[in-house]
Amino acid sequence: MNHLAAIRQILAQHGRLSVNVDTLNDDSDLYVAGLTSLATVGVMLALEDQFNIEFPESMLSRRTFASLDAIAEAVDELATPSSSKVPVGT
Repeated sequence: MNHLAAIRQILAQHGRLSVNVDTLNDDSDLYVAGLTSLATVGVMLALEDQFNIEFPESMLSRRTFASLDAIAEAVDELATPSSSKVPVGT
């Protein structure tokens, strides 16, 4: 599932970026665009509320929030019900 539009909106509201989020490519470095560690917390909380997910400690890294693509990948992974995740080879 593609969540990029909602993620862009959340970044616009909570990211405190130094550039307009609409000018960013999906793989643009959000930290170069002005995302700070403090703003990342706000973005994470808004994502959790929007998508009814919870970021585990293992995903609380700069890499997870480095770009729109990275955030979308994390959200997609967390929003996928565990029962639909079938191990490879089964």
